[in-house]
Formats: sequence, C-alpha cells, structure tokens
Amino acid sequence: MNDLRRRRREGPRSTHNNVVDASAGASTRAVHSGVYKDPVTGAVGTPIFQTSTFLLDELSYAAFERGATRDVPIYSRYGNPSQWAVQEKVAALEGAQSAVVTSSGMSAIAGTVYALTNNGSHIITAYDVYGGTYNLMREDMPSAGREVSFVDATDLSAIAAAIRPETQLMFFESLTNPLLKAPPLREIAALARQHNVLLVVDNTLLSPVNLRPLDLGADVVLHSATKYLNGHSDLTAGVVAGSRKYADRIWAQILRFGGTLESFSCFLLERGMKTLVPRMCAHNKNATALARFLADHQKVRAVYHPSLADYPYRQLKDDVLDGYGGMVAFEVEGGDEDALKFLDRVRVPCAATSLGGVESLVSMPANTSHCSLTTSQRAAIGINGGLIRYSAGIENTEDLIADTARALDSL
Repeated sequence: MNDLRRRRREGPRSTHNNVVDASAGASTRAVHSGVYKDPVTGAVGTPIFQTSTFLLDELSYAAFERGATRDVPIYSRYGNPSQWAVQEKVAALEGAQSAVVTSSGMSAIAGTVYALTNNGSHIITAYDVYGGTYNLMREDMPSAGREVSFVDATDLSAIAAAIRPETQLMFFESLTNPLLKAPPLREIAALARQHNVLLVVDNTLLSPVNLRPLDLGADVVLHSATKYLNGHSDLTAGVVAGSRKYADRIWAQILRFGGTLESFSCFLLERGMKTLVPRMCAHNKNATALARFLADHQKVRAVYHPSLADYPYRQLKDDVLDGYGGMVAFEVEGGDEDALKFLDRVRVPCAATSLGGVESLVSMPANTSHCSLTTSQRAAIGINGGLIRYSAGIENTEDLIADTARALDSL
C-alpha cells in the first residue's frame, strides 16, 4: 500500500455536491454533507440519477487516460451522482477522505478484505464476529489463499501473539453482536501500526454518531448501512470509509464483484442518514433505560449493556462520543422456553432479525444468528440459554419498559 504514491484528492465529488466544514456538528454534517445541489431545478434534495450510463466528453476521455474513472460520471457501476452524495455524507460523518457505497454490508466486508490482502497473507479476526463475516473468513479465505486466525478480540495479548510476518489485516467490530463486547481499539490500532498491519473496524452497532474508529487509529471503517445509517428497515446496503488510496482499491474490488448500489437505494440511504443523529439519541436513550430496568427484574438472570456498572470493557466509556446504540441483550431465568414466550408476548417490538430501524426488534440468537452452532459452541462464546437480543427503536421509552415488564411478569 505504501507504494501507492499517486496524489489523490478527497471525494469523489462533483462541483454540485455540498461540502460541509469538518468543524460543523454531526447533525449538520448528516443533513447537509454530500447533498447534490441541482443547477437546473434547484431541488433541495438529491435527485435520483436513474441511468446506467452518461454522455462521453473530453473529461471522460481524460479520466480513462489518467486512470481516474472513479471521479467522472461515465457508467453507473463506476460512479453515479446518487452514489457520490451518499459517500460524501458517510465520509463527513466518519472523518474520512473517501467512502464507497455497496449493495450490502457483506459486499462491503468481502470487497474490503479481498482488496486489502493477497494470496499468501494472514488475517486476524474474532471468534464472535457477525456470522456472515465469520463464514467468509472460515470458508472463503483459505480457498483464496488467505490464512485466518480467530482470537478473543478483547484480549490484546492474544492478538499480539497471533501476529506473523505475513499478517496483513486485522478485522474487528467496535461492538460485538449480541453480547456487546468492546475490543480495545486504540491499543489494537497501535499494535497494528507497530507491525505494519492494516486495521479494519466494522462500526455497524455504534454508528459514527457514537464512535469514530478512524480517530482511534483504524485504517478503514465499514458498516452494514442496512442498519442504523439507513434506519428504516427498507433497504440493504453497505459503506466503507478511509483514506482515498484504500477506498480506491476497495472500489475497484467492488466493481469486480458487482456489488454496486443502485440509484434509488442511494436515495433512500441518503435520506435516512439525514436523521441519523436524532435517531441515535433515541436509540441510545431507550437501550440504556431498558438495560437499567432489566438489571433489576427478578425474571432476568443477566443483562449485557455498556451503561451498566458491571460492564467489563471500561475503555469503551472513554472512546464513545454520545452513547452505545440501541442494542441490549439479556437472559431470562426460564431459559430458551421462556425466551420464546417473551418474544410471543411483547407487543411493541417485532419478533424479527436485523437491528437499527426506527421500530424495536427482538430475537433469540440461539435460533437465528447463531443457530448453526452447537449448544457447547454457543456457551463457549457466552451465548447461554434464554438469551434475548433486544434492538431498541425510537418509540417512547415508557412504552418499551411497560411492554417489557408485562411480558416478563407473565412468564
């Protein structure tokens, strides 16, 4: 990567994409960054550029000649003003030079891992990363000539012991799903720099409102934008952000994989991100209130949330900006049988997978995200019987607590 010396600018962006000063507040950047100010109609919102191709001109031909086709609208798979608006907003929120928008969170993850490693390399990741990431690392990376070591992401000594001369990449999550473990990202970033290893952080569960991994020393940050960034449970997308040289390599890999996000989904995602800050404030508030309520309930055996006094990963409190997101996990005394009853008896949240939408969602990891593991394998990573994952939406806090209390009391 250090041999990539061609001078690169921020973006890509056009002269019509709004650029907001980095000193502006997060909500101002979320609302205004990247918005395409249409010179013809004066539209306040970014138009949907529903086209597969663009007219060629001298600028287009020059871009081909210079290898800069990412900066000029030529073909929508390469770049489209709808994509640029989203990418500029993500980059502004994460404090990055550049961003890439993709068709799903897994497209962002796979494109990033392939782009930043090569045949014969070694990758370090965690046992309890998102299931799709785990399967990519366990099933696909070895066949692609990349060896993978799985470690406890909260154990810095285990990470250090796993580093080899051929290690190229560390991949961790800022907050794990469903038990909300927090790796020491500052220390991991320093370790990565010491050994000339790239650090990629999946920041899906916290969002840039609550944590900015690039500020902590990460090289690349990514999200399943399906979750908090969009926030309305109506599209599937992913984003990657970092320096322009890393973003360009990842963009090229995404092109080869065919993971481009189409224009209407870009419109939905940009619209969703405009309200990211007030939504995250509501998610943060609701999950914290639920965690405190659950910690005192006699039918609850354990609660997992960073706001609680017994939360073991104390460094997260120093790193977060505004809160811990909308996720809270807890175990009911009656095990899986009572957990299923709880899912059936709550009325406000929907029993469904995913997270980060305006509506609350509940699920059991044992029969959804972690159903492929045996009971002993689940126990080894801390997923015990009766575990419920509650993704708090933006409903009234009092309604969520009253509904949860009624469902628990009926068990």
